[in-house]
Amino acid sequence: MIGVIDTAGDCVEWTFPADPGAVRTARAAVRSQLSDWDLDSVGDTTVLLVSELVTNALRHASGPIGVRLVLPVVRPGNLVVEVSDPLPDPPRARPATPEDENGRGLQLVAHATRRWGTRRIPEGKTVWFELPLPG
Repeated sequence: MIGVIDTAGDCVEWTFPADPGAVRTARAAVRSQLSDWDLDSVGDTTVLLVSELVTNALRHASGPIGVRLVLPVVRPGNLVVEVSDPLPDPPRARPATPEDENGRGLQLVAHATRRWGTRRIPEGKTVWFELPLPG
């Protein structure tokens, strides 16, 4: 894991290798940073959604996975979370039946967040979501 915190302290990003341990390591890094920012109240939701998106990246892309947390100045009161991978194709939400073992990650992101979306980047794509902060 490679981690970078900007000098203003309102953005942190990590790069994880594309291996199954990345999910656990990403959850721990996100939870620790949210605690450092006194944002434990959004920790469970954020960690769950990061876990879903990192798992999707592992399942569908090869290469490093980026996770970024941002406390934006432009939209204060929100936490922006980004998960990037080298696959340029945007993820597709698909219906899941009660018997399916997977296929609910993007539905969960859509229901648990204020806004979410995807964008292409030179290295692949980024899936992002925005959560309101307490206060």
